[in-house]
Formats: sequence, structure tokens, C-alpha cells
Amino acid sequence: MKLPFSFFLALRYLKPKRTFLSIITLISIMGVTLGVTVLILVISVMTGFDRELRQKIIDFDAHILVKSEDVMRDWRTLQKKIDSTPHVVATAPFVQGPVIVEFQNQRLAPIIRGIDPAQEEKVIPIRKFIKEGELDLDGESAVLGSDLARILRINVGDKLTIYSPGNLGQILDEIKNLENAKGADEKKALDKLREVVLPKDLTVTGIFETGRYQYDSEFILVPIYIGQELYNLGDALHGITVRTDDPYGADRVKESFEQFLEPPVFAQTWTEMNHQFFEAVRLERNVMFFLLFFIVVVAAFGIMSTLITVTVQKRREIGIVKALGANISQIIWVFLGQGTVVGLFGTLTGLGLGMTLIRYRNEFSHWLASTLHIEIFPREVYQFSEIPAQVIPQDVTIICISAFLICSLAALIPAYFAARLDPVKALRYE
Repeated sequence: MKLPFSFFLALRYLKPKRTFLSIITLISIMGVTLGVTVLILVISVMTGFDRELRQKIIDFDAHILVKSEDVMRDWRTLQKKIDSTPHVVATAPFVQGPVIVEFQNQRLAPIIRGIDPAQEEKVIPIRKFIKEGELDLDGESAVLGSDLARILRINVGDKLTIYSPGNLGQILDEIKNLENAKGADEKKALDKLREVVLPKDLTVTGIFETGRYQYDSEFILVPIYIGQELYNLGDALHGITVRTDDPYGADRVKESFEQFLEPPVFAQTWTEMNHQFFEAVRLERNVMFFLLFFIVVVAAFGIMSTLITVTVQKRREIGIVKALGANISQIIWVFLGQGTVVGLFGTLTGLGLGMTLIRYRNEFSHWLASTLHIEIFPREVYQFSEIPAQVIPQDVTIICISAFLICSLAALIPAYFAARLDPVKALRYE
């Protein structure tokens, strides 16, 4: 096959001759390969991490929360309006707030969530997260997060004591009455104070595990009437959870709610409630992309230095070729072709190696952990059984094209100076 004059010389100059120049060329190719590989691997893992994080949030979070800055008293009428809104699949009432729990002289301040299991199951599939016991909230019972149960050292069947801060104001009033009471009134005030501060003893019927530390270490699920009693709400609620037919279309449904919601009642989507998580992942992904992209830039400088050395070494040959009638564009393409071939070969090998590492990422991680004792993705920290990854063709295309263009542009500067070489000066002392 006949090649153009420029590419024929470019390929001839790239043939290894066991010189220092060929070693630099090999290092340049390895630099491009490494940069493309690491970029594809890291971006794919970060994208998969973002996807898995969103899925975990969707699994245990309502798509929309309708809450009030105070309490919701006429919640049944509001729930009917929400149920009749297009794209709403199910709704469920809830009571949520901080409490003080005690078990075997250990005290913590987690969050109780009072729910109606029959309605809540339509919004959030809680049963699939039950690790021990069952989702039994009949009577005075509770279901705890796995990390909270571990910290308290409590098991299914144990009794958990709960004190609520919901009646704190009433407690203070009764203390004042006790201080001012005398005789028989003092005994009545003391008995009333005991009734006010009397704790709830709940039987642990189940332990759930969502994979998110925030939920597993802080949440206690109780029957909705227990939550109402602990917070002295009567028939009132703290909010309503909503499930839509498309979690990524929750913003449109929220706009429909705003037509009939009146302050202090407001709605929040799952993306708004977890905005900080998603922003942190997005920022980390972008920062990692730009930092790792400098590997490709460094490799491009290696290509540039190699071609500058080639132009110095081939000064005589350039002069002869130009004297024979080669024009500027032909000379440019000789050296630009070298950079293009190096960039193309490095990009293709990086693409192949990157996709291979993504395919066998978990096997490679297990090998590092078992052989070198290097844990690159701690399960107890990230709460994922395997390293997540999602390859987006658009990201891979951008990485490969950018790496190739940078390598090609790096070759342009020495190619231009080689083409501007005066053949008379190049051959004067030859």
C-alpha cells in the first residue's frame, strides 16, 4: 500500500532503534495510555456511585415530602387533594421528631418516625430492608436501624424505653405547680408530673438496614399513634409522604401541589432534600476529571519534547527534503503525523485497558485486598457490596477525542518550526 510522502517518513521515524529517543516515545505513549485509562475508570466509577446513591435514596425516601412548619391538623382533606393529583401513586401520613431512648443504662437521642405500615409500604418498600425480625408495628412496638441497634446492643424482643421532648413545656409547667403546691395539692401535682414524664416501653420487633448510615444509625419506626402520643399531637401530623410514577419527574408534581398548598405547609422533592450529597458527588467528579486530565497533558509535553529532539536530529534530512521541493505543509505533516500516531495509539490502548479494568474492577479490588492488603473501596464506609460503575458513551468519547486532539496539537509546534527551517542553513556545513 502506497502511503503519502509525509506519513511514510512519520512512520519511518517512529520505528524503534533502541535509542534514547525511542524510549521517550514509548514513555509518551504509556503516558497517554495511563491518562485515558485512569480517566475512563474514575469517571465511570464516579458516575456509577452517583447512580447507586440516587437509587438508595429513592428506595428509602419518599419522592415528595409535604410538611408543615408547625403541625398539620386538617391533613385528611389535604391527603385527598394530593391523591387526586396526576402522577401521584400513593401517600402516607407520618410523625417524625427527636426523642431520648434508653436501654440498659445507655441513652441516645435518635429520631422516631411514626407511620401506618399499610400506607407507608405503598410509598416506601420498607419490608425489603428488614434484616432481623419483621415489620410488625401492631401495639407498642418499634423497628430500629441496624447501626442504632448495634450501638445500643439491643436485639429483637428487647424492651426499649423512649422519652419524648414533645411535652417539655408541660413538664416545666408541672414543675412550677409542684413548687407552689402545699399539702394535698403537692401530692396531686407530683402524681400529675409523674404522668407527664412517664416513658413509653416499646418492644423491638425488627431491625432494618438500608445501607445509608444516616438512616441506619438514627431512625426508629413506631406506630403512628405512638408518635402522636409522644408529641401530644392528638390527631395531627408532621407531614405526608408521596410516591410518584416517576421519581425524576417529582419537580413537576411538586408544582401541581403548590396550587393548593398554603403556608406554613410546603413540599420538598427527594432531590432538594439530598441536594448536598448530589452536589458533593458532582463536584468531586468534575474535580477528578480536571486533575486526572493533566496526566494526558503531561504526556503531550512528552510528545512535544520528543518531536523537538527529532527536529534537531533530523535537521540535515529536513534540509535535503526541502531542497528537493517539499513544501511547508508536507514537512508539517511529517512531524504532526508522528504526534497523531502516538496520540491515536495511546488513546486506543488506554480505551481498551480502561474498559477491561471496569469489567474486572471488583476482581481487581479483591486481589488488592487479599494480596497487598490495600482496600481501595471500603465497604463499611461506602455501604456498597461492590464497586459501582456506569460507562456513559458520551463521557468516553469526550475523553478519547480530547486526549487525541491534545497530543496532535502538542506535535504542531515542533512541526511548524521544522517546516520553517531554511534548507541553505541546514546544509551549509554538510
